[in-house]
Order: sequence, then C-alpha cells, then structure tokens
Amino acid sequence: MVKRIVVTGAAGMLGAHLVRRLASEGWSVTGVDVRPTEEPDGSVLHIVADVRDRAAMSAAVAGADAVVHCAAALPSYPAEQIRSIIVEGTRTVLGQAAAAGVERLVYISSTAVYGLPTVVPTPEEYPRSPMDEYSRAKAAAEVVAEQFRSAGSCVSILRPKTFLGPGRMGLFSMLFEWAEEGRNFPVLGRGDVRIQMLAVDDLIDGVLAALHAPEKEANDTYNLAAAEFRTIRDDFQSVLDAAGHGRRVVSLPARPALLTLRLLELSRLSPVYGRLLHKLMADSYVSVDKASAKLGFNPKFSNRDAILRTYDWWQENRMLQGPGNQARSGRTSRDPWRQGALSAARVFF
Repeated sequence: MVKRIVVTGAAGMLGAHLVRRLASEGWSVTGVDVRPTEEPDGSVLHIVADVRDRAAMSAAVAGADAVVHCAAALPSYPAEQIRSIIVEGTRTVLGQAAAAGVERLVYISSTAVYGLPTVVPTPEEYPRSPMDEYSRAKAAAEVVAEQFRSAGSCVSILRPKTFLGPGRMGLFSMLFEWAEEGRNFPVLGRGDVRIQMLAVDDLIDGVLAALHAPEKEANDTYNLAAAEFRTIRDDFQSVLDAAGHGRRVVSLPARPALLTLRLLELSRLSPVYGRLLHKLMADSYVSVDKASAKLGFNPKFSNRDAILRTYDWWQENRMLQGPGNQARSGRTSRDPWRQGALSAARVFF
C-alpha cells in the first residue's frame, strides 16, 4: 500500500532531496513551500503555501500518513521572522497534522539548540542552551513538538549537524569561490578544532529510519551527524587541494579576527553571525550512538566526503552564482550568501 507523506520546506535544499528520495521509494509525496519548486516532478504534488497558514496546512495534511517538517528560517533572517516561521510554523504544521490524525510526525531541529556545549561528544540529554535568535527559536519549536508528543502524537525530533550536499550554498560558497580563484583560505586560530558535519544523503537516511522505526523508537529525539570527521583545517584544505592551485589554509590571530568579524556583523557588512564565530573556536561534535542503536543510523559519508561532493556540484553549477541570484542571496541554504566586506578581504589571500 502506497503511503502519503507531506514534506514542508520542499523547495529548499533538504526538502528537495527528501522529496526526490521518497518519490523514488514509492511514497505519494506532497511538497509544501512558500516558493515554487525549481525541479518540477510530475509524480509529486507541490503546494505553494506558508506553514503558518492553518487553512492551507489543514488541507495539505488531510489524509496523510506522515509529515516531515523541514521548513525553517535561516539565522540571517530578521529576528521576528525567525521566531514566527520556526516556532509558529511548527505549531501550525504539527497542530494540523495531529488534528488530521497523521500517524507519524518528524520535526527537523538542529544541534544549535545545545548552544556552545562544554561536553563533547554532546549527547541528546545535554540541556538546551540556545544563544541566539535562531537557536532559541529551534529550542522553542522542540518544546512545541514535545507538547504534541505528550498529547499522544508520535513525533521524532531529529537534530542534524550542518548538512552538506548538492545544492548547498550559504557560506560554503565563499570557500568554494576562493578555492576556485586560487586563493588561500583563512581560519580563526590554528584551525585545529574538530567541527562535525553531515552529508544530506545521511540525513535523509535518518529521516527514513525514523519513519520506518517502531513507534517506541520513533517517538524520541536523536542527533544525526557524520561518524568520521577531522579538523576544520583538514576539511577546508581538502577543497583547496581539489581546486589544484597549491593554496593553503592560513591562520588568523583569533581574538583580533573575532573582534573584527563581530563589528562587521553588527554593521551588517558581513554575513558571518556570532554563534558561528564562537563555534569555530572550539570542538563541536555530537554523539550519534543513540540514533545508531535505536534507529540503525549508520552514516556513510565523512565530513571530507560531504564537503567535496558539494564542491563538485558547485563546480558543475557555477551559473547559479550569477547576477540573477543576487536579489535573493542568502534567503535559503540553496542560495550563496553575499560576502559583504569579506569579499574585499580576498585580495590579502
């Protein structure tokens, strides 16, 4: 029997990959997004709607067996939009799904809810300690999801690390551009911190594992991340090596660089936000033991695999970086972010 599933944020990087995978595995898929899909698929029903629109979401989830809620705002959005889209959007999607009797709900959260944890690898039991508007909204949305879980819905909360793959842009576009231009690339301090990431294909495997797991295992919260990762210097250097110009990752004095980037952020001259700056200064990785034991989650790709696959895609699709995309730069994870003052700094590298 074909099961019907609704995916919110279906025009985004994760949502688009997930929709294709589900359709290929025989699910009847409905995608919901405020933007039309850029990759029409006749086998998938696409609905243009805001996840905060109760009537639209009620219609979208009617008759569905499962809902995967991927839609979110990025940290670059205005604070009021971040909270409204993430928290109220989650409340609306899960609320309408629960009212419609949807059997399985999956909420895509983030390891950002841990803030800057002092314990690594960070387990799911570590307290939520959000430190900016984005992570506070993600943490609040988890509370909403837990409320529906307590009321009887089966809700999987998945906390992925930063995920990469074909279609991912954001700040990674800066690394790829500088590598392609034959420039060195800076890191704060020595770059010897271990920053865990995740391939989008592995994230989708985690979503499917939650959808297929027995209710007892599915109705829980899980970290999802790469099992194999090195230092940020090693991972960035792999891109410079692939570019073939003989360039290197170079260290910047951490404190002066942090101060400068913070001032640029406050002046809106740089897309780099505070939590990211501090995250790059300390080891940041989570435990996936729970997901492995209860969901059978077994990530196939290392950090290096994920970043190089994304770079390969970027090289083949460089026209996406053209002037036509500037109007929406940074609005989704599929868009390159404007580098602002950082673009001028490239002449020094």
